[in-house]
Amino acid sequence: MCSGSFAKCLGITLIPLAVLCVLANILLFFPGGKTVSNNDYISEEVWYFGGILGSGLLMIFPALVFLGLKNNDCCGCCGNENCGKRFAMFTSIIFAAVGVVGAGYSFIVSAVAINHGPKCKTTDGNWTYPFNNGDYLSSHSLWNACAEPQDVVPWNLTLFSLLLIMSGMEAVLCAVQGLNGLVGTLCGNCGCCGCCGGDGTV
Repeated sequence: MCSGSFAKCLGITLIPLAVLCVLANILLFFPGGKTVSNNDYISEEVWYFGGILGSGLLMIFPALVFLGLKNNDCCGCCGNENCGKRFAMFTSIIFAAVGVVGAGYSFIVSAVAINHGPKCKTTDGNWTYPFNNGDYLSSHSLWNACAEPQDVVPWNLTLFSLLLIMSGMEAVLCAVQGLNGLVGTLCGNCGCCGCCGGDGTV
């Protein structure tokens, strides 16, 4: 079943992406690679767990479903194994949609975080968000507004950018599986219940 084999390849790709997203989100709890004395000093978007929940744990379920599609016949359908596989491909569309939602959530959180900039201790001693509307992205000289933690700006920018890219890839892969699942559902090589007998004959 070609569509099942393709889904398995997508599942194999999604697993490492999900793990990397979880790791990236965990690293964001250590601004500039350092621990902070107060959790309030961590950027608000980090606590939305976009990488841990959205493109991480929530992505594991679609990935596992995709991995098992090739050999899953859903116990057959009226004795017709191919029909069961068509039903399995149909259910994969639902899990693909779950994956798109999870990856989309992580993508949006990452985009907002990049535009907002990190929370840091400014030169006047206050912990705040010194950047507005992503202005620091085009001017590295503005990064000096953050006195502590050291290197927090490139740290957050790099990790949230990675989350943005990886969650975008996950969303695309899940969308592709949605189409693949639709093809596998509609273009099977057998009739189904109601149009074939228990032995698969028309």
